[in-house]
Amino acid sequence: MNNKALVYFLCTGNSCRSQIADGFLKALGSDKYEVRSAGLEAHGLNPRAVQTMNEAGIDISNHTSDVIDPEILKQADYIITLCGHANDNCPVVHNEKAERWHWGFEDPAKATGTEEEITAKFREVRDSIKNRIEQFVRG
Repeated sequence: MNNKALVYFLCTGNSCRSQIADGFLKALGSDKYEVRSAGLEAHGLNPRAVQTMNEAGIDISNHTSDVIDPEILKQADYIITLCGHANDNCPVVHNEKAERWHWGFEDPAKATGTEEEITAKFREVRDSIKNRIEQFVRG
């Protein structure tokens, strides 16, 4: 019997933000939470997200980019959207028990500029998500 709360991170493409959140919660709270992530579409894992998480000591390279699964949605205890688009376009969820939260983070995949500037944006978003996950785990 699994007594862990199921947390479902949702994003538009399940390539960056939801993957970063998924990686951090697995690393920091896997004793209390079962973690899944998905997108409205599956855009594939963003290589920069993988690289930025590696810098933080977390390997998400084996994660998959998945489309939202209605069965997991129904079972989730927490449904957390990480971008406005997913928040607005989430399927109607018939899940009365789930707490729905929206944590808006900029999409680092949309960053422009030099390689350094884009990498800096990924790190900034990664660190913001990590702080939010740490707060979540502390309850």
